[in-house]
Amino acid sequence: MAKEKKLVEAITSMEDDFARWYTDVVTKAELIDYSAVKGCMIIKPDGYALWENIQKELDRRFKETGVENVYMPMFIPESLLQMEKDHVEGFAPEVAWVTHGGVSELQERLCVRPTSETLFCDFYKNLIQSYRDLPKVYNQWCSVVRWEKETRPFLRSREFLWQEGHTAHATAEEAEERTVQMLNLYADFCEEFLAMPVIRGKKTEKEKFAGAKATYTIEALMRDGKALQSGTSHNFGDGFARAFGIQYTDRENSLTYVHQTSWGLSTRLIGGIIMVHGDNSGLVLPPRVAPAQVMVIPIQMQKEGVMEKAEAVRARLSSVCRVKLDATDKSPGWKFSEQEMRGIPLRVELGPKDIEAGRCVVVRRDTREKIQVSLDELEAKITELLEKMQAEMFERAKSHRDTHIWDAHSYEELRETAESRPGFIRGMWCLDRACEEKIKEDFAVTSRCLPFHDQEQISDVCVCCGRPAHKLVYWGKAY
Repeated sequence: MAKEKKLVEAITSMEDDFARWYTDVVTKAELIDYSAVKGCMIIKPDGYALWENIQKELDRRFKETGVENVYMPMFIPESLLQMEKDHVEGFAPEVAWVTHGGVSELQERLCVRPTSETLFCDFYKNLIQSYRDLPKVYNQWCSVVRWEKETRPFLRSREFLWQEGHTAHATAEEAEERTVQMLNLYADFCEEFLAMPVIRGKKTEKEKFAGAKATYTIEALMRDGKALQSGTSHNFGDGFARAFGIQYTDRENSLTYVHQTSWGLSTRLIGGIIMVHGDNSGLVLPPRVAPAQVMVIPIQMQKEGVMEKAEAVRARLSSVCRVKLDATDKSPGWKFSEQEMRGIPLRVELGPKDIEAGRCVVVRRDTREKIQVSLDELEAKITELLEKMQAEMFERAKSHRDTHIWDAHSYEELRETAESRPGFIRGMWCLDRACEEKIKEDFAVTSRCLPFHDQEQISDVCVCCGRPAHKLVYWGKAY
């Protein structure tokens, strides 16, 4: 009974303490547990089911574009990692090292992969010999380790799950096309499957991935007005190829370097789902990603025929959605609270009077709207409601984002906005890195991206220095 009470007790209000609200939700909705390994989390069944649904849908979309899955070792020899200087410097503070195998000291330290560019490069240099071997469009699903100083479930942990795509192409044009293609695939996935609107854009030179020629990003806005980098795609040009000697014989029988890309998305997306859609009762899951889309809850289940009818309803709905039946002996009120905490999109309430009338009550998790539904029309109505809920959740999230985008035309306006208005800040930039660094230092906001589809000239001058401006930038505080 004590465990039941803990699950349904009030969580911290997001208005009072958003960080505490988030922690309450991920633990009380039983998505994670804390591990004996500092900075690492245990992903519990409901949390892992979210990742499985993300993985399944992304994998399907990847393969439609010609991607093949492979798997690389989790260890990288130090000498291999050192072959790309900029890349090593970018990851050096976060690298975990293996120095012993059993009781014997290793002759060469092994890095526990923070990312796998160097492994793929070492693989490609022997695999690719001719233009006929190109392109190589590979992806791996794995975990990586980055020794973060401060951790937070899903958003930042020392080990996390992700996918990392690594491709090799004959030309710079093909590599750029693949880089942008995968960024747009991520954006479409977030908006269509997770009901999470994103800004698509390019990272500045300061914020791009270590060793990349260009980095593209999708940025989502959380309920507290902070940005979450939700996926990135990198064009490496031929930089890694030159460092690792990845050459091929082209159609003119000349040796030339390949052009490479890399793109990744991780379990931090689960944190994004929570912070974009959640409320003070817990999770609110978009139907397409929800592990259980419908929970059937029998009322007065001790009465004759109720459990049998509830099971029949569950069986019927299993043909159109992911559905569960709560047959525990908890009270209906406890079950309702539990279903709300876990964010299950719809619940079906079914009691003796409902059965007699040939109907049930369907309750939406997002709006709490109660709808009387004829049992004869249940499959069609549930399908309709799940699609409607998915679409409306996206529109609400998009409205929240759009009403939290502010324009700053001067340094003082940027200061005032950063201090008092959570959200994205649009401001013009002169492209001088010194201005970018000053804005970060003074206001604790970073350049999130130079947007693809929103290069409106809102001013002629840089928001920081007042000199002529060249690009519109989205700035913001970020996780």
